[in-house]
Amino acid sequence: MRIVYHLGAHCTDDERLLRCLLKNRAALAAEGIVVPGPARYRTLLRDTAKQLRGQPASRDTQALLLDQIMDEDRAERLVLSWDNFLGYPQIALRDRLYPAGAERMFAFIQVFPEIACEFHLAIRNPATFVPIIATRQRAMPPLDFVAQADPLALRWSDLIGALRAACPEVPITLWCDEDTPLLWPEVLVAVAGHGPEVQLEETGDLLASLMRPEGVERMEAWLAANPPADAADRRRAVAAFLDRYALPEAMEVEVDLPGWTEDTVAALTEAYDRDIDRIMTMEGVTLLLP
Repeated sequence: MRIVYHLGAHCTDDERLLRCLLKNRAALAAEGIVVPGPARYRTLLRDTAKQLRGQPASRDTQALLLDQIMDEDRAERLVLSWDNFLGYPQIALRDRLYPAGAERMFAFIQVFPEIACEFHLAIRNPATFVPIIATRQRAMPPLDFVAQADPLALRWSDLIGALRAACPEVPITLWCDEDTPLLWPEVLVAVAGHGPEVQLEETGDLLASLMRPEGVERMEAWLAANPPADAADRRRAVAAFLDRYALPEAMEVEVDLPGWTEDTVAALTEAYDRDIDRIMTMEGVTLLLP
């Protein structure tokens, strides 16, 4: 068995990936891929990790927990998804992004210390991530939340580096949230790990939320009549239809924080681009790119 931890992050996936995999649970199960409902493991893993305090669970404890999480006797791949794995929104920004994330994930993997695992995570430009998560957390006023860190110093590579240091045997797969509309099939395959013969159903929710209905219909008809030769060919087609039929309100994120100017957003975006370049060089890290 291999355990897949999908870590979010907040304000990227909004559980769309988990919902899609749950809708295709039967097809995935045929390949030994188990996708349990989140109510079966989120609180259970959180409480168990807290009780273990970083110590590895016994084999009896592991067996008991697996019995509670999945009905199947065995699985090739167990997919667990929770955007609070790295920390709750109120602690997502304290000097840096998810400062307790590496410590938390080390504690979580001690619940099943003898089972190989992998981390999957979407990252997002801090220029849009910080304002949105500031409004989603409820621990303090948004401006006080943002003031906990220098936005220009925020680097996802710091979090990834900390995860690699705390869990060096765990490979990490990343993608940029901004690229998800073009990478959606590749993201689903990376997380679920299913073979090419499995055709997932109801995978169009993401593009449907970004495009006018007639655009979605025409794109689906065009792809059916002109099957893409490969993933890159499909991405080019999707990009063309998005360019023509995208909903402006869905594609444009308004940054509304007092004191943040267009120059602030530009500087944050430039730093984010440099950070992505750094992540691409990190050992044990795979970055999905369009």
